[in-house]
Amino acid sequence: MTSLALEIAVTGPAGARAARAGGADRVELCTGLELGGLTPSGPAVAATAATGLPVQALIRCRPGDFVYDEEEIGLMTAEIRAVVAAGAAGVVVGALTAEGELDADAMRRFAAAAREAGAEAGRPVELTLHRAVDQSADPVRAAGRLPALGVDRVLTSGGAPTALAGAGTLARIVRAAPGVQVMAGAGVAPEQAPALAATGVAALHLSAKRRAPARRTGGWVPLGAGTAEAEEDTHFVTDQALVRATRTALDALRSR
Repeated sequence: MTSLALEIAVTGPAGARAARAGGADRVELCTGLELGGLTPSGPAVAATAATGLPVQALIRCRPGDFVYDEEEIGLMTAEIRAVVAAGAAGVVVGALTAEGELDADAMRRFAAAAREAGAEAGRPVELTLHRAVDQSADPVRAAGRLPALGVDRVLTSGGAPTALAGAGTLARIVRAAPGVQVMAGAGVAPEQAPALAATGVAALHLSAKRRAPARRTGGWVPLGAGTAEAEEDTHFVTDQALVRATRTALDALRSR
């Protein structure tokens, strides 16, 4: 068995270095990981790409649903061009209609922007559909449309809260989207590698995160309604040991 690829969601170069040391093949870069991820800045992309791992930059202009208006789609096409110019090897995008179908027009515009930016940079740019597919009315049907839209990869939990719970649908997505690399994500743990590999997916995705310790001294004042305790007012960092454990689990499958 060919070892599955391992992608780690990170928020900057420190996370990418930890991912690389743990054996990851690539990283997905975003900001606001606590919000499900938002578009990173150009300097963050450049600094992360300088670590040596291929960077897939998330393009998501705001939290919330994946139904975007014209202004938001225009903003994200500009963000695609910016992150590719900064060194991203690929972009991670997604859009739905109000009815829960894949927004094919938006996806075509995202793909065109990625191709044009890649041509200007003199290199190909990969296109990944993110977990908007899991919010769609029918993830299998949505995935089946991806080959015609020029999408290289899809990140999905099979429409379930976790990839393991959606394993049956993941297998159906693999069959529905020939030529598209299906990557399982959501709640992925090292011990789940055999079960997820059995679905036919080509890669695993996880954040491998842990909460960073607070470095403040003195008093603490909450800056938003979502931070109720001082101990929670930190950020997440990449756990190299968890990345390594997942890599080891994937490599063990190769010898079977």
